[in-house]
Amino acid sequence: RLAGVGDEDISTSVTDAVRSRATWLLVNLGTATLASLVIGLFDATIEQMVALAVLMPVVASMGGVAGTQTMTVTVRAISQKELDRLNARRLIRRELLVGLTNGVIFATLLGIITALRFENVALGVVIGMAMVINMIVAGGCGILIPLALDKLKIDPAVASSTFVMTLTDVIGFFAFLTLAGWWFGLF
Repeated sequence: RLAGVGDEDISTSVTDAVRSRATWLLVNLGTATLASLVIGLFDATIEQMVALAVLMPVVASMGGVAGTQTMTVTVRAISQKELDRLNARRLIRRELLVGLTNGVIFATLLGIITALRFENVALGVVIGMAMVINMIVAGGCGILIPLALDKLKIDPAVASSTFVMTLTDVIGFFAFLTLAGWWFGLF
């Protein structure tokens, strides 16, 4: 269900499988277009520093995976009726802290790799800051989106992934390219 395929199994017909998946693929097409529009806002910045285009997918991918991890824990807790108001608040705090901690760990690692690869310490700092931001956002989105969808009576197991991935992509790209633009004076 987290992949947007509903109750599909291996005996589902091609027509039913297409029908089941198409809605969320259409939503994803729209949200992916939003991410590309954000990137398009920074085309001049990317032209001035090609390394940004090489590194953008790393920030987005890490946020997407982190958000999916949190989302999976949240959807499972919702389905098993483990979340009440108190638990939800505790889980939100926990996931934001997990995002911050993982953000710092992987920002440090990626920052060092980037600084060495591109011989540019400042670029390592910029991608590290973007990583921390996106990992915190991933933790927040991974819990808040399924909770919000559940409140709206929309199955979070089916709908969450599209929104979590979109937000982590958009915010990851925006944070990285904005920080790079400011840091390097590319605007």
